[in-house]
Amino acid sequence: MNNSPKNTVVYWGTGRRKTSVARVRLVPGTGKVTINGRAGEHYLNFNPAYLSAVRAPLITLGLADAYDVLVNVYGGGLTGQSDAIKQGAARALCELSADNRKPLKNEGHLSRDPRAKERRKYGLKKARKAPQFSKR
Repeated sequence: MNNSPKNTVVYWGTGRRKTSVARVRLVPGTGKVTINGRAGEHYLNFNPAYLSAVRAPLITLGLADAYDVLVNVYGGGLTGQSDAIKQGAARALCELSADNRKPLKNEGHLSRDPRAKERRKYGLKKARKAPQFSKR
């Protein structure tokens, strides 16, 4: 199943955003991004914002062409998934070397974005949207 040699060092990181969870592996390679078995460009619909978010931690450290990014991601939509991959890649890079932590933290790649959908309240149509008011 694993087509990489046994002695290859693999760095793991987990990222989360909204309801998305990404398990990211960094393997020494040429800079390819593979998400759920598909090319990263195809999975993210060639959206430049999503693609740059996924590569941002590697670009920050100048390692964009040094590691392949292998991702397993589920939950949420493409925005949440791309940000989850970004955080997972940053955490994997911290595992690679402790010196990588400071520049990644300064760029904000390690902090989890706490914003999530607010729960719906009873009597309302959505979290805050009330039904139309009728005077009579």
